[in-house]
Amino acid sequence: MPMSTQPNASASIVSAAGLAPLLTVLIWSGNAIVTKASAGVISPGSISFYRWLLAFVVLLPFVGRAAWRNRAQMREHWLKLAILGALGMVIYQSLAYEAAKTTSAVNMGVMLALMPLLSTFFASLLAGEKLSTASIAGGAISLLGLIYLTFQGDPTRLVNGGVHVGDGLMIIAVVSNALYGVMLRRWAMPLPMWQQLFWQIGFSTLLLIPVFLMGEISPVTTVNLPLILYAAIPTSLIAPFCWMIGIHKLGASRTSLLINLLPIIVAALAWGLLGEQLHAYHAIGGALTLIGVGLGLRKAPVTSEQAAPVIDEAGWEVEEA
Repeated sequence: MPMSTQPNASASIVSAAGLAPLLTVLIWSGNAIVTKASAGVISPGSISFYRWLLAFVVLLPFVGRAAWRNRAQMREHWLKLAILGALGMVIYQSLAYEAAKTTSAVNMGVMLALMPLLSTFFASLLAGEKLSTASIAGGAISLLGLIYLTFQGDPTRLVNGGVHVGDGLMIIAVVSNALYGVMLRRWAMPLPMWQQLFWQIGFSTLLLIPVFLMGEISPVTTVNLPLILYAAIPTSLIAPFCWMIGIHKLGASRTSLLINLLPIIVAALAWGLLGEQLHAYHAIGGALTLIGVGLGLRKAPVTSEQAAPVIDEAGWEVEEA
């Protein structure tokens, strides 16, 4: 009798663990809407600076003391922490806010779904991991889908100059964040997870000061404050924590599959909250991109000769959308 209840208990644990990364995808989808909604309400440099400054202040009472006691290790790895902050927090999000001026939230959601596949390619390029045939084929299919989406199903738009600058900026932003995830795994640092995040946010805030001062400075108002709060707390702090729970309980590969839900959720939110129109090229381009991502993330079956004990990495990523 106890044995019969074990599958139910295991299923319950998996279901509960699945809720954490699902919450992350919901938060990231909401952040795509917030990013689009910020266009015209607050300048990209201002919301980027306010967001990470607020996240740093919120973390300070919880992590600051331990991080300061561990500052000797931080000094050994300060350049890596600063580069990670620049890739994942300064370049990625600043370009995303700028891209939101001239592209749709739906397009942004589809491009964000490319991140796991791009991480696979960067891991092959930088860490010498062998690319599978499925990864190459998946990358080609995703690229076709992205081209179809960007040109709105009309290749002549390339000749006529009808491509939004925001689409190009968003692609660069996604590439930067994918590179952040790969370098985070490659640069294993003897710092606790939250201390790494704390110092990355600290360096990114410092790097954003000249961007903030040299650009258009937007004051905090009752209109843009909710956007800043959402970007600073749920997106920057709660989402990474829930994502790490999913990776710990379900494994990185199973957790990453949930990112495929992001374009669908973003499209629904953009339609319902922003009034964006959905067209056939969104469905066709988005479907091709997601098929390519799914194919590219497939792992080749392991033969009995190749089989070996696998230890799930305790590493973590903070790839936020």
